[in-house]
Amino acid sequence: MSRLIAISGGIGTGKSIVSRILRVNGYEVYDCDTEARHIMDNDRSIQLRLMEEIHPMAVSHGIIDRKLIADVVFNDNTKLEKLNAITHSAVIEDITHRVTHTQHPHGLFFIESAILYQSNLDLIVDEVWEVSAPVNIRIERVINRNSCNRKAVTARIESQESFILSRRHQNIHHIVNDGISPVLPRIMELLEKL
Repeated sequence: MSRLIAISGGIGTGKSIVSRILRVNGYEVYDCDTEARHIMDNDRSIQLRLMEEIHPMAVSHGIIDRKLIADVVFNDNTKLEKLNAITHSAVIEDITHRVTHTQHPHGLFFIESAILYQSNLDLIVDEVWEVSAPVNIRIERVINRNSCNRKAVTARIESQESFILSRRHQNIHHIVNDGISPVLPRIMELLEKL
């Protein structure tokens, strides 16, 4: 069975850069955001729950209104918890299926997630690579990438960081992605230790 490694950190920290470097080097990276979108787009039972538990207009003609859902959940922690509950079990099930039914390069399977602990993914991984960056850099990255306003980005960061950790993974390694510290050598160093 493959060794599971989480690439974690809040929005704008640079998890996707770490993931890209790993993919270029031949490793498989499961992007929880992308895969959750795919699962939600193709599972009618999840879509019905979105309309019932998040907002009646969350899905229209089989198409999920992600902007509406984001506006709702990032301003209402209860709705955010419901959204997470709807998607997390499906994502964990998908990861488990892929890990047990597919061979992975070097015996490693990476999982990229901004909400590692909220989703309980920390309970299934062997180690965590925690990516970090100063908040002001994170805000600018997200504004530039998503063409959204500072208030929306700040609300999303605060929402992710409002989760109180009741546990920390026992095997955490840090990657600083502040635009100054070199990321590639740190990733190669962590790979060499595996």
